[in-house]
Amino acid sequence: MVIEPSSFKGGINPGHYKISAQKPITKASAPEKVYIPLQQHIGAPCTPLVEKGEEVKLGQKIGEGQGFVSAPVHATVSGKVIDITDYTHPLGTEVPTIIIENDGQDELHPDIKGNGELEDLSVDDLKNIIKEAGIVGMGGATFPTHVKLSPPDDKPIDTIIINGAECEPFLTSDHRTMVEHAEELVYGTKAIMKTVNCHNAYIGIEANKPDAIEKINELVKDDKNIEVAKLEVKYPQGAEKQLIETVTDRQVPSGGLPMDVGCIVSNTGTCVAIAKAIREGVPLYERVVTITGSGVEEPQNLLVRIGTLASEVIKECGGMTDNTKKVIMGGPMMGMSQPTTHFPVIKGTSGILLLTDKEVELPEEGPCISCGRCIDGCPISLLPNRIAEYSDHERYEDAEEYNALDCIECGCCTFICPAKRFLLHHIRLAKNQIMARRREEQK
Repeated sequence: MVIEPSSFKGGINPGHYKISAQKPITKASAPEKVYIPLQQHIGAPCTPLVEKGEEVKLGQKIGEGQGFVSAPVHATVSGKVIDITDYTHPLGTEVPTIIIENDGQDELHPDIKGNGELEDLSVDDLKNIIKEAGIVGMGGATFPTHVKLSPPDDKPIDTIIINGAECEPFLTSDHRTMVEHAEELVYGTKAIMKTVNCHNAYIGIEANKPDAIEKINELVKDDKNIEVAKLEVKYPQGAEKQLIETVTDRQVPSGGLPMDVGCIVSNTGTCVAIAKAIREGVPLYERVVTITGSGVEEPQNLLVRIGTLASEVIKECGGMTDNTKKVIMGGPMMGMSQPTTHFPVIKGTSGILLLTDKEVELPEEGPCISCGRCIDGCPISLLPNRIAEYSDHERYEDAEEYNALDCIECGCCTFICPAKRFLLHHIRLAKNQIMARRREEQK
């Protein structure tokens, strides 16, 4: 069954540039070397389980998670560990990274085998499978999935929402995943429902993906516990709190989490990864990445080994155009600009966007004209102009009183501002200063 819920307040329509939407997922060539960061999730980094010079198999666990909020990492090729050293990370720092030279054999580690039927697995079995497979939120947040699926007893979950909105203007990796791996997605959804003892799930998909809606609805039409939610096309429809409000009409409180309103939201790729981990015992060692934008010769959706350098992936797509000026990991609205293409694809890399010189020209920032458009566009009803003004004058306590920390950094305010003010930049600065002060007070 397909339902059509009303949407959240605010949001924008930044246009659609999904030029890779009809490009089927193609398996990328395995690189000669992979660079696997020991930090690919929110939480404590991994410690290496291998040493320089050691031979490893495909899928072998090579980094162990430290603490509950952590996820192991695995070899994404078979071959020899040639170094463990600090290396460029797409989040802007250098982190300990295991570098493996590919022997081209793709010899699978002998421990990798299926875990049996879903109905025969206990809740603890499922959590352990998901944890050992190193599965994290693949929409970009990279929160360890086994932690998300372990809410406290006083936070019962009655609704699972699978996020297939993919509202970022250029990205199509989730879209192609829903079309080409729909059965695994539904299987993964059922696994999540069983893990948290929930009997109600929605798969939310924006209306501009009719093939995905049709494909998944065909699979769940006779299942009374899973429905497809056809979502209005607008940004940030895929933001967690906005998706919950759209589908359930519940609002996550300020500073709260989805489980505070009985919900868990999971990404489409994460569901597919869970299905593969249960059925085949395969850990998360590859993912679908959209390589797109005017700055790449042949936009594609590629299945890429984790640890493959972006430069290799771009080469697989015909290379950059001569006027490429900017590289972003993720989409243009919430992605991270990269100073180099020598960064590895990680578990949270949904896309690599390349823009040309004309597309990245920065406008001149003008004064606020008090038009209120940023307020109308803010999906969580903040006053972006006021917070930014306080930030400009270093009045961070005032910015905090206006709930600066609730900002989800979607960028709607900056996009919609006719004065071309860099509102999000100013709000981020305020958030950083507020958090720095809190950390100082806790010492």
